[in-house]
Amino acid sequence: MPFRYRLQKFLEIRIKEKEEQLKVVQEAQNALWAVEAEIEANNKNITDTRINMRKSDPRMYEGFDNFLKHLYEIGEQLEIKRQEAKKKLDEEIEILKEKEQRVNVLEKHKEHKKEEYLYEEKMAELKTLNEVGSQKHFMRQREQKEEQENEEKYDEYQ
Repeated sequence: MPFRYRLQKFLEIRIKEKEEQLKVVQEAQNALWAVEAEIEANNKNITDTRINMRKSDPRMYEGFDNFLKHLYEIGEQLEIKRQEAKKKLDEEIEILKEKEQRVNVLEKHKEHKKEEYLYEEKMAELKTLNEVGSQKHFMRQREQKEEQENEEKYDEYQ
């Protein structure tokens, strides 16, 4: 009879939960990357605006200053958004680690039970072989006894 792990369904459920959590972590990572890309684009806008400000007419400096203030505010908001996304990613990673640990515990348990099963199978096989060996031994002894008796009868007959 092949090895059958009695908690296999629980293991499969935990593996499925881990895979789902991995997808959540990937989504959180993608969200963080998207915010970082927005920050990078905003920083590029700030740099471009500063370059354009130097090339422009001094009468437009006030408009550029207002626009730069607006870009800096957006940058601060994006930085807060990035910190929140990073925090969410860290939380999801912790949940993933916990789920991986739960899977690893059951996999370790499964390995242990399989080793026990193989050991028991080996012991049962050895017991069977032992019984067969002892039966053969007694059959040989009986045959030897019968041969001795036959020889004794033959010797008496002659």
